[in-house]
Amino acid sequence: MLITKVYSALSDPTRRRILQLLRDKDMTAGELSDHFEFTKPTLSRHFSVLKEADLIQGTKKGNQIIYRLNVTVLEEALMGMLETFKLGDAKPAEQSDSAPVVSPRKK
Repeated sequence: MLITKVYSALSDPTRRRILQLLRDKDMTAGELSDHFEFTKPTLSRHFSVLKEADLIQGTKKGNQIIYRLNVTVLEEALMGMLETFKLGDAKPAEQSDSAPVVSPRKK
């Protein structure tokens, strides 16, 4: 299922950083690798996971691959998360004239 792949891809901080970099502009694999201290095969695996989740797209230009962010899939995943947890419909708690009663914590 694609949404599972999206959430799995987003769970890794390196992949989230790659998406942040691509949010600003399309970049080659080499340009992206300048921001990390990983080996190229390690970054290539991260790119593969992001591509499998359709979060990025790569276009071969000569001997380089230019990556770009697929914003649509990212937006759909975020909207799905908001909908699942009813975060988009969240309403502020009603306020009353009296202070709320808080139970003390047990030690």
